[in-house]
Amino acid sequence: MATKYDVGHDCDDDIIASFFESVPSTLSSMSYAIPENDDTVSLSTQTHEYRIRLANTEERHESASILINRMYEWRGYKNLSAQTLTEPNRITLLAYDNDADVIGTISVGVDSPLGLYADSGYHDVLEDMRAKGKVLCEFNRLAMDPQVRNKRVLASLFHVAYLYPYGLFGCTDGLLEVNPRHARFYEQMLGFTLIGSERICPRVNAPSVLLLIDFEELGRRIREVGGRMDRAVGDRSLFPYLMTAKDSEGILGRLRQMAYDSPSIS
Repeated sequence: MATKYDVGHDCDDDIIASFFESVPSTLSSMSYAIPENDDTVSLSTQTHEYRIRLANTEERHESASILINRMYEWRGYKNLSAQTLTEPNRITLLAYDNDADVIGTISVGVDSPLGLYADSGYHDVLEDMRAKGKVLCEFNRLAMDPQVRNKRVLASLFHVAYLYPYGLFGCTDGLLEVNPRHARFYEQMLGFTLIGSERICPRVNAPSVLLLIDFEELGRRIREVGGRMDRAVGDRSLFPYLMTAKDSEGILGRLRQMAYDSPSIS
């Protein structure tokens, strides 16, 4: 069954609301912020709803921080301050389960004179790309509640996170720093490629590698298989779970309207 996406309206602050017949089973054995392979997701059947919203209040930033730290701290990473979530060149998105619990979050930073977090470990790599005319952004703090893991939620959260820097700022490429053990998941599921060898990430004092996703190629894949659930059996990536090109245009329009109404997010 295809997912139904509703773009939020001026009277609410939903970016999207989605309804589908699936609820992920509990996966208490998962130990990573994001699953490493396709086997970590299983679905049962009942009507389910989730919403994606901008973290534009202190309470929402706190909710994001709580989820992030819960997912990362027990892996031995440093505490990730909520203060950095409110920097002017980045936004944070939240996924809500049935309009109540925060089940996922991702932050997006757009390159600016402030630089990007990835500059702390890969400044030479980023400077080379900037010299080639690349307009960069980065994805950070991507986390899903281990009790609620679902490809559609994860794909939709990432899809909105991609539309924000691509549609509002003309970014050409997105960066992602991950633990080397998790790199394969992002390569297989979302088409990231490895561009930076293993180094110690000073923010969490742990090994990391730098991944890159080409937004032009991502857009091509969205036009080809986005929203095509019938392709999910033969395509083990997240691309069939992304939204259609038509849905993308509607959500991009919503993001532009929100940026117009709230200049702090643009």
